[in-house]
Amino acid sequence: MQAIILAAGMGKRLKELTQDNTKCMVKVNGITLIERALTQLDQLSLNRIIIVEGYEGKKLINFIKTLSVKTPITFVDNPIYDKTNNIYSLWLAKDYLLEDDTLLLESDIIFEDSVLHALTDDPRDTLALVDRYESWMDGTVMQIDKNDRILSFVPGKDFDFKNTDSYYKTVNLYKFGKEFSRTHYVPFLEAYSKALGNNEYYEQVLRVIAMLDNPGIYAKRLEGQRWYEIDDIQDLDIASSLFSSNDEELLSSVESRYGGYWRYPKLLDFCYLVNPYFPPQKMINEMQSNFVSLLTQYPSGMKVNSLLAARNFNLHSDEILVGNGAAELIKSFMSFQNGKIGVIRPTFEEYPNRYSPEKEVIFRPNNADFSYTADDLMSFFSDKGISTLVLINPDNPSGNLIPKKDLLRLLAWCKEKFICLLLDESFADFSQQDASLLEQSLILANPNLFVMKSISKSYGVPGIRLGVFASGNKELIASMKKDVAIWNINSFGEFFMQIEEKYKKDYSASLLKIKEARKKFVSQLSSIPQLRIIPSEANYVMAEIVSQKWTALSLTKELLSKNNILIKDLTKKVGKQYIRIAVRNETDNQKLTNCLKKLF
Repeated sequence: MQAIILAAGMGKRLKELTQDNTKCMVKVNGITLIERALTQLDQLSLNRIIIVEGYEGKKLINFIKTLSVKTPITFVDNPIYDKTNNIYSLWLAKDYLLEDDTLLLESDIIFEDSVLHALTDDPRDTLALVDRYESWMDGTVMQIDKNDRILSFVPGKDFDFKNTDSYYKTVNLYKFGKEFSRTHYVPFLEAYSKALGNNEYYEQVLRVIAMLDNPGIYAKRLEGQRWYEIDDIQDLDIASSLFSSNDEELLSSVESRYGGYWRYPKLLDFCYLVNPYFPPQKMINEMQSNFVSLLTQYPSGMKVNSLLAARNFNLHSDEILVGNGAAELIKSFMSFQNGKIGVIRPTFEEYPNRYSPEKEVIFRPNNADFSYTADDLMSFFSDKGISTLVLINPDNPSGNLIPKKDLLRLLAWCKEKFICLLLDESFADFSQQDASLLEQSLILANPNLFVMKSISKSYGVPGIRLGVFASGNKELIASMKKDVAIWNINSFGEFFMQIEEKYKKDYSASLLKIKEARKKFVSQLSSIPQLRIIPSEANYVMAEIVSQKWTALSLTKELLSKNNILIKDLTKKVGKQYIRIAVRNETDNQKLTNCLKKLF
């Protein structure tokens, strides 16, 4: 068997990275794509490797000659790389296709070793490697039947997003049997090139062959193996994290993105805290049916969105502010604070991160569950001279809850002490108890009360970025409205608020589902002796690792690198071996539980 690598392209979308080098000379974590591919192919004991070069070909050849590759390498020059597409590059190497079974690959693909083995270990002579279509993918896709027969090749211009469930993306890695090349591919390649010219793509030849009664080529499905196609700098960034040189770099790279995990195939995110049971499909369908209008028209300004939020939470519009996620509102609120601020740690760091550390007064619960009461807070902060107390209830990451009756005592104490109480209720809806103070009578009677709520988390819509902030202090609300942009949320967020009221029953049902899922999940996790589960009233649980085998960091790295599961390592927050795990649907929760049982 031999391999043919198509490496003549210029890679213009990688900009300055390919200004003086061909695309396959781009480095991922310090190693060029071509070196990585040649090293992987070298392990297969191939008869030879043919590389079709073009743009900056001499530099490429000189670089390859410095590598320790044992397999003989033959170079084929494409002198008109800038006027042709890859069909011409393959045409130049067509005679080699007739001489041996061939692995055909493009030079801008990065993949793990098992991807190659998926082709070489399969006894079938001729295969097109495919993976189930994901939203990050681009280019040619195909439809296949249960017997791996290729029903059709679907080029980009014919792509129908309604059919994505039936699509498989071509990975641009193929295995051509020598006989297939002789009877099918090379004759069709020559005819196609003669008829339509050299500014085409070699996949189009396969598209024609697939129409035959007996095309001789089958699809080979990947089963979770990692690969990525690098066309631009965003692709390069993703590939650099997917193919990090070690588990620590992988974790650091993924965590530093703060989301966007839909670009990571099959990643299960147990780190970010979102309601998995809302919105309902009917609500999604309603938003989809209005997609064009929402995409192409301006959203309303602050005044209209305040009216929508006020309606949804039974307040007046001058008592509430809508934000581009709670993060925008946190930043604005903290910018209006001047005195000392009371903070409970460990907690959600966005509040203290937006304030001067010298003005923070920190309360740390003195117990292994990080639990505390309203009396604990009143006792600790009574003589600290704070002007604002920040309380997340339930707290993050502990899930600790102060019941409503005690919250009201704390609020009265704050009012007596001339302390502002910032109450973050982002997770309050997940509690078994009523713990909300987002009521008009309360905020009007207590102008020192400020209530924050992340719609993104509790309503399961983090992608549209929504949060609300409410207070009877109308002067502060007005000032914050001037502080944020007039169009601080987009049309999708506005439309969500417009229709949300119709789905209140669905929302209530989703809360019951997640509470039941949490109860079952906690029971499952508690069956693992090496985990001590801390009681939680939120949509996540905090757990202490009581094992000599794993630390919080090593467990987090292992789950991500080997199981594609992301959890939260709390070592930096608490200084001990704790993790935080979001509650997802029961299928996902069971998968994580099974992985943890195997690891422990």
